Amino acid sequence: MSEILPLTWFQRDTSIVAEQLIGCQLCVRQDNGEILRCIISETEAYLGIRDKASHNYGGRHTARTEVMYRSGGHIYVYLIYGIHHMLNLITQTEREPEGVMLRAAFFDDAVSKTDFKHLSGPGKLTKRLGISDRFKGKTLGVETGLWVENKTLQPEVVREKRIGIDYADEAKDWLERYCWKDHPSLSR
Repeated sequence: MSEILPLTWFQRDTSIVAEQLIGCQLCVRQDNGEILRCIISETEAYLGIRDKASHNYGGRHTARTEVMYRSGGHIYVYLIYGIHHMLNLITQTEREPEGVMLRAAFFDDAVSKTDFKHLSGPGKLTKRLGISDRFKGKTLGVETGLWVENKTLQPEVVREKRIGIDYADEAKDWLERYCWKDHPSLSR
């Protein structure tokens, strides 16, 4: 087991956290006690009240997004299209509603293109790892059953435009998607 990242690690600039999560291990304890560990290969940063793609743009504060106003290290899970759960890790300090969505990861023992597709995309990732509303609002940690461990290698990271936010005016062009360069696990 690698070093578990402390909550203070997430209480920093959101773009830096999003980039530095690439190569870290996401760990999720299953109902049967098994711990699934995967390596994060793609993230997107959402920059709160100034980001038209953020659920908190302009200072919106709803019951759904209340967790985003907590300090970094909290978990924000929401349902999209009534089907897929999206996993976001809150960053910054209290009252700074920013976070990082995890878009793709891979199991360390993946070898074929098919193996890499199991966690390729935010909906596939949460489904395969059993991440649901049960984590929403909780704090990252072993006690919660969802935590992040430090990376053991340093991949090359590239910045790209975020996916699926054409409605977000100029924010759709921000380079806030962070990817392990040319990795086969990246979402499309």
